[in-house]
Amino acid sequence: MSSTPREITIIGGGIIGCSTAYFLTRHPSYSPETHRITLLEASSSNAGGRTPDSITDPATLADPTTASKKNPAHEGIAGGASGKAGGLLALWAFPSNIVPLSFRLHDELAKEHGGDKRWGYRRCYASQVECRARLPSGFEGTKKSAGAEPISSGAESGSKGLHKDHKDKTLRKLGVPEDLDWLDTEEALSAYQGMGNPENTAQVHPELFTRSMAQLAEDRGVKIVTGARVTNINKTADGKGVESVTYVKDGKEENLPTTDCVIAAGPWTRRLLPEIPVTAARAHSVVIKTPRPVSAYALFTEIRLPTGFPTPAATNARGTPAAPRPLRGPQIVEPEIYARPDGTAYACGPTDTAAELPPTSSADVEVDAARCEDIVRQVGGISDELGRDGRVLARQACYLPQGGPWIGAVPGAKGLVVAAGHTCWGIQNAPATGKLVSEIVLDGKAKSAKLGGCDPSLVL
Repeated sequence: MSSTPREITIIGGGIIGCSTAYFLTRHPSYSPETHRITLLEASSSNAGGRTPDSITDPATLADPTTASKKNPAHEGIAGGASGKAGGLLALWAFPSNIVPLSFRLHDELAKEHGGDKRWGYRRCYASQVECRARLPSGFEGTKKSAGAEPISSGAESGSKGLHKDHKDKTLRKLGVPEDLDWLDTEEALSAYQGMGNPENTAQVHPELFTRSMAQLAEDRGVKIVTGARVTNINKTADGKGVESVTYVKDGKEENLPTTDCVIAAGPWTRRLLPEIPVTAARAHSVVIKTPRPVSAYALFTEIRLPTGFPTPAATNARGTPAAPRPLRGPQIVEPEIYARPDGTAYACGPTDTAAELPPTSSADVEVDAARCEDIVRQVGGISDELGRDGRVLARQACYLPQGGPWIGAVPGAKGLVVAAGHTCWGIQNAPATGKLVSEIVLDGKAKSAKLGGCDPSLVL
């Protein structure tokens, strides 16, 4: 069936869509003469979800001769969560039916394409830490800040980290590795436990990885169109298959003949496939330039904020308060910190419900500066490299697709495939997803791994 001419349309220019494009062009039966592949991305800018003072191209931090160069024609690719995620890879991620395949493919991709230089691939450690934050300058534990009344917040309440399901509830104090010298191990750290090692844990820079997958796919014949907002997936006359995809670009409506359509629109997937149970949750993050390169650790933290520490924004709070109010009692927060090989550290906070998903694309994602400042203060309270001596390069927000992942053919619609809802493990599971989708489209079924609970027929 793969030798038959195919018009394949991929909706979504995040890591799932770009990985799908890449693996379609690497399928044994792929031929640019018989398979026309078009990737449509709604956004035409990567500026959405970042404050105006944020760095615009992370490749400038890496080796300029080897890093993934920004293709101006690809502006909008990785504009959402794929460009603002942490990039953690792990054999202990979920779902277990596709994780081993994807972890292996990450390693193979890095070896084949120089991923260590091109998108920051490296093996690393992952650890859990319990810390006590130091008060930031201008705040005191027993005094009121001028113009702001302390507010109460119980120590047991607080924000939860994105990967909280993997934290060991019986965290116990162990010896701290000597190379974890960028954490205040004398005053702030109260407990440490190893969680992952270079045998089962790695990382990439997600934006550079996504851009690379897009470029490598384009080099093999994929047409990439950004600023193309899909408005409809049109069915055949009998309603049983896909016939075309309608999109709007620069105010003009286009109709693209399509035999196979892959919906990989992340949190926007339900705009086109309302029945799929994919939801969205906003998360904020910051990128901090450290005064020196810091060792390769991903830290899942539990930080106890002391009385007097600036109160973190509430889950549903919108807008920046006139002045941060000091806590009356301690509060627990769980930011995650990923040291990167480009001389930066990425730190993310919890999800929030204060702003709904924008209707069309990542270009309209709203950033709450107060939530970014919360992260900066919290990680700065346990590390001088991330606080006093660091420099914030980016303040950003994105919407994480939740509820899946769902990977497979949509029942009752020949040629329609969904690949969405990958949660916080989207970067980790993208290569496996791309490979499985390429098999579903060109072989008629997934071969490299069992879909298991990812099969959309379970819910559609």
